[in-house]
Amino acid sequence: MNRQELIKTANTRVNLAMDESFTTCNKRFAALGIPQTEEVLYTVFNQLYLQGNLLEGIILKPNMIVPGLSCPKQESIEEVADATVDCLLRCVPAAVPVIAFLSGGQSPELASARLNAMNLRFKAKLPWELSFSFGWAIQQPALEIWHGKEVNTAAAQKELHLRAKCNLAAQRGEYQPEKE
Repeated sequence: MNRQELIKTANTRVNLAMDESFTTCNKRFAALGIPQTEEVLYTVFNQLYLQGNLLEGIILKPNMIVPGLSCPKQESIEEVADATVDCLLRCVPAAVPVIAFLSGGQSPELASARLNAMNLRFKAKLPWELSFSFGWAIQQPALEIWHGKEVNTAAAQKELHLRAKCNLAAQRGEYQPEKE
């Protein structure tokens, strides 16, 4: 397999403390010298460049910029979209074709709504496609229904199909939560 045939996945993720907002966590991480998403992405792309990787052949799998899951102040869907896209526009070269987000513990519906907001608000500005890494955000609801039991297979498949349709709509900026 030659370089042009090989697709690499750059899997980056920075987790927030469970009870902290963007702002609080960013201040604490900075004070402790812990890298944040932007610094991690700069480092990843610097290393990819130094190692001679063809950026047109990678799929970046980062986190969205989200508050901790149990933080009392949850930033809005639009604030998450803005913070995430601002970070990516500063750090990710236009040569990268796809950014496929990790769900990072978000509910499937919230992850779809946030991806949808990014595509609705910024699609014209983005040099790359924004999508999901179809892991937990698409599989978790179906797995919860299935529980490994044959009798639940049809219902689990129906849920998997629904999540796939919702995430496709979110990728296009057409997601409507009320249609779930």
